[in-house]
Amino acid sequence: MDATVPSPPSPPDRHQLHPQAPFAQLALAALGIIFGDIGTSPLYTIKECFFGSHSVAVSPANILGILSMVFWSLLFVVTLKYVLFVLRADNKGEGGTFSLLAMLRSRLKHDKKRWAILTILAATGASLLYGDGVITPAISVLSAIEGLNMATDAAAPYVVPLTCLILAALFFVQRHGTAVIGKFFGPVMVVWFGTLGALGFLAIIKQPEVLAALNPSYVFQYFAANHLHGTVALASVVLCITGCEALYADMGHFGRLPIRLTWYFVVLPGLLLNYFGQGAYLLANPTIADINPFFALAPRELLYPLVALATVSTIIASQAMISGVYSLSQQAVQMGFTPRIRIIHTSERAKGQIYIPSVNWLVMIACLTLVLIFKESSRLAAAYGFAVTASMTVTSIMYFQVTRFQWNWPLWQSIALVGLFLFFDTSFLAANMLKVADGGWITICIAAVILVAMITWRDGRALLARHYEMMRMPVDVFLNDLAKYSPQRTAGTAVFMSINPTGIPHTLLHHLKHNEALHERVLILSILSAETPTVPAGERIDMEDLGQGFYRIKAHYGFMESPDLPKLMELLGEKGLPLDIYTTSFFLGRETLLATGSSPMARWRKHLFIFMSRNAWNATSFFKVPPDRVVELGNQVEL
Repeated sequence: MDATVPSPPSPPDRHQLHPQAPFAQLALAALGIIFGDIGTSPLYTIKECFFGSHSVAVSPANILGILSMVFWSLLFVVTLKYVLFVLRADNKGEGGTFSLLAMLRSRLKHDKKRWAILTILAATGASLLYGDGVITPAISVLSAIEGLNMATDAAAPYVVPLTCLILAALFFVQRHGTAVIGKFFGPVMVVWFGTLGALGFLAIIKQPEVLAALNPSYVFQYFAANHLHGTVALASVVLCITGCEALYADMGHFGRLPIRLTWYFVVLPGLLLNYFGQGAYLLANPTIADINPFFALAPRELLYPLVALATVSTIIASQAMISGVYSLSQQAVQMGFTPRIRIIHTSERAKGQIYIPSVNWLVMIACLTLVLIFKESSRLAAAYGFAVTASMTVTSIMYFQVTRFQWNWPLWQSIALVGLFLFFDTSFLAANMLKVADGGWITICIAAVILVAMITWRDGRALLARHYEMMRMPVDVFLNDLAKYSPQRTAGTAVFMSINPTGIPHTLLHHLKHNEALHERVLILSILSAETPTVPAGERIDMEDLGQGFYRIKAHYGFMESPDLPKLMELLGEKGLPLDIYTTSFFLGRETLLATGSSPMARWRKHLFIFMSRNAWNATSFFKVPPDRVVELGNQVEL
């Protein structure tokens, strides 16, 4: 048997698919969008290791040990795991937890037990990313503003108010889209990483012995000296690799090659130089009191410009995470994990630029609440680390399933590679478990609430689907009865929405029962979620002529897309079924849900599902149907 790890089939990089987008432009955009989170981690990582609530003493051995862990974490976790391997697990160019799940659907949908476990696992990973998306803006902006304390003690009372003001402004401008401000992200981050490298390089020149930390033996010496307390400090080291999941989730916007080269030649050198520069400063000043070694690298006359640059960079990092939460929410809707929500496309050219008002305001409230409760970046660090390490562990487990069932790797190869990933992931996760009481609990609470809501919505929709399946009439039986009784047919076209793409939907039977008439042309439309991020226009629709003026339409949408019925009508016209949406009636079902049924779902979950269903965005707006063309047919359903 060949011992070489098989390469998964993968499409060409995004810059090859879109030659009109220069490679340099894609690399610059990637630098501004996806590396903001990990790029701002030097603001707080070393500070937390030596001056946080679970810090270690500022001694040469500890400094070299911490730096060695930072160095090898960046190499193994980011470079090896994510940049070299995980980026290969793309679903038609897209990455992320839900993308991994969609890749496995066709392979594992018949293995109900395994599929159920992976579904919950993917939802858990997504829930943790929501927690990450809430914490990132809070800790990043707070860390940057805290740099003012280095310049003057008088700034201390203004750190929290300034942070809240900046965060509030950031969320309030979201509705305008990120197209304009996004043009400045890349250049600003070029300046940022250049500044990181320059500050670090100057410090290393003065204290070159810090480079001894490249030797991994200092890691073993560190743990031999610090024992369990050294493990707790490992929870602060993990802050240097925050942003890995964002790197993977945003892969579809830029392609693998621009991301990889930007990491190798810009981001990684800038980070390593700055981390080692901070270590060099601490080696030269081992007796200093509580201080942020990042801002200490800068000459005093450059401190205010550095704080300003750090603030802008953390805003960029926050923007990237907020946009990521929007994309994650859109995927969750399409894959049936959350109710319909209002999604606004803020750009006619860039499909991925969306704004979700409800998500925006909820995340804003959560961010401001965290800042007001914790008040210091150090107190938020524990919560941040847990979200990152837990989501990385989920990705490793999902990646193992992809290597086994999608790429058909031998078991030993999958275990060898993913085992190495999990060694780092679980080590970091275990260290952060020790800090749950110091702030990690907030991430667990956020993720738990979102996970319960996701799984409850998925299970509730499954109950509804089974309910309507029992009421569904076979097509041949319905058409035979229709030919036999010949109800009145009125002019025009009617579209009946159906969850299930088989049989006759309950809404149509309900309409016929009460009105004893049907339109001359009847379309039974089902919106189906595809296993890919997007679906080409030519593959969007499957149309079947059932006879007697009835047509079954199956519309396929990727998990990065939103249904659009007016455009769907245009596609039907191109397929030989011309329709005028303004003379077509759309029949939608509206359920009145009751928690009095005998289903096995817990009663409290039934009430939660009913609450979510009542607050879902209305189907008329979600499907972009003209409101004056909609007829809603209601019925009661006992869960």
